Amino acid sequence: MKIYISLDMEGIAGTYNWNQERTGYGREEVVKNMQEQMEWIIQAIHESEKNSQITKITIADSHSGGDNLTYKITELDSRINLISGGPRVKYMMPGLDDTYDQIFFVGYHSGIGNINGAMDHTYSGSCIHNIWIDDIPMNEGIINAYYGGYFNIPTTVITGDKALREELKRLKILDDSLFVETKEAVGRFASASYSKDKVKRDTFEKVKEALSDSFKLPKINKKEKDITLKIELAYTSMADCAELIPSAKRIDGRTVEIVHSDYGVILDSIMAIVLLAQGGK
Repeated sequence: MKIYISLDMEGIAGTYNWNQERTGYGREEVVKNMQEQMEWIIQAIHESEKNSQITKITIADSHSGGDNLTYKITELDSRINLISGGPRVKYMMPGLDDTYDQIFFVGYHSGIGNINGAMDHTYSGSCIHNIWIDDIPMNEGIINAYYGGYFNIPTTVITGDKALREELKRLKILDDSLFVETKEAVGRFASASYSKDKVKRDTFEKVKEALSDSFKLPKINKKEKDITLKIELAYTSMADCAELIPSAKRIDGRTVEIVHSDYGVILDSIMAIVLLAQGGK
């Protein structure tokens, strides 16, 4: 059995503003919180009924440049492989294939434009104003879960903010995954984080449930056939740059569209558009 864990920052308890990531005390505190809350996941795996069946635990450090978790995390378990750094293909989901059995999303957050979403954005807060796949508004969890579905792998555990939980319920996607609510944002850059004891207790409970013998796996979310990715960028100059992708079609001043039958191509196209769009700032 193999577990794939994609780790982000904005949805962990104790964070509320990107300015915290600047060097100095704030950066140290963010990294410490991410490391500790990731350790809870590993410790819960150790206490689970299926621990002895697990042969590999892949952790993809998927926030910003992928330089948040320290290599020290691998001391907790010899089965851990840590993916760090970037740029990289499949950005938040590198190395995933059909040999994995479950996916966990840790520290995830709501999509761009959600009221009281903790640091709400989808893949790029500076470039992407709106993003849809097959006319469904996207957040990073849904985008990445679809890639798991590409390999028929369910997303079983999600930790993140209240706005993400509500968004998934509203869209009826990933609403049957086990969810650990970490905080309630009261503005884009203001959050009421729940106590460490509560978040730790809930994390242990949900991870152990997902890895129990009686657990019923949630439905697999996937996209097949022709898939339409549509991204509205922040400025027309960004769309000018994104339009350089041969398969991209300009829809209007700020919006580009890509249609493809391979979801892996759709996933990589998101970051390709973002990286090109940055040239139009």
